[in-house]
Amino acid sequence: MKGKPGLTGHNDFAITQPTSGAIPYTIHGPAPGDQGMSDRAYVLINVLPGQTAAVVKALGEIKEIKTIDPCWGKPDIIAIADIVDQDALTQLVLSRIHRIEGVTQTDTHLVYRLKEARTK
Repeated sequence: MKGKPGLTGHNDFAITQPTSGAIPYTIHGPAPGDQGMSDRAYVLINVLPGQTAAVVKALGEIKEIKTIDPCWGKPDIIAIADIVDQDALTQLVLSRIHRIEGVTQTDTHLVYRLKEARTK
C-alpha cells in the first residue's frame, strides 16, 4: 500500500534516548536526508457510533495524513498529519476533517521541536 497512511511505510525514524533511572522516551523525526521539514500534528478524532470505518476511509484520502489508528475508547481515531505550517493545520482540521460525515469532535496537538539546552 505505497502512499497510503498507515503504521508502516512512512519515512520517519525514532531515536530512543537512554536515561539513567528515569522513564525512557523516544524522539520521532524525519528520516535522515529528507528535504524540507514539515510540522507534525496529532489529531484525536471522535466519531458517531458505527461510523469509524467510513471516517477512516475518508481520512485515507487526505494526503497530509500519514497515520490513521482506530482506537478503543476516546478518541475513536488518532491521526498523524504532516503539515507545512499552522495555517495548513487549521485548514486541514476545520475545512477537511470536520466536514467528514460522522466526525463529532477533534482535539489537535501540534508537535514542537526541543532544542538542546546550552550549558556554561
